[in-house]
Amino acid sequence: MDHVVADTNIVIWYFTNRTLPSAPAQAAVAAAQRTGGSIYVPSITIVELIYLIEKNRIDANLLNKLREALDDDSTAFELVELTREIADEIPHIDRSVVGDMPDRIIAATALHLSLPLVTSDRNIQKLRNVDTIW
Repeated sequence: MDHVVADTNIVIWYFTNRTLPSAPAQAAVAAAQRTGGSIYVPSITIVELIYLIEKNRIDANLLNKLREALDDDSTAFELVELTREIADEIPHIDRSVVGDMPDRIIAATALHLSLPLVTSDRNIQKLRNVDTIW
């Protein structure tokens, strides 16, 4: 089984039915679905989506689609709550490389789970201790 953590940008692309602009990212998401793996969504992604909805940058229906997928056991999507263990990984995400706290939380989630993070974020991709797919 293939398991990955999805950055917020991947969730947005997925639920707007757009093809990911990266073949490796597309393959990783498809493999998780095909093999019965998991696409882990950090809970901070929901917060980021709410913020983007409030700024009229995305449609509110996208959040509804994500929630439905997270609530449906037949999908690969699984929510990862922000735990103390994930919070304890945040200092291992170099703030001089990734300054945005939601991005640090997402990277710390992948680090804690020891899973690759599917992301287009170039700063996160620069981290040496987080395996990324793009």
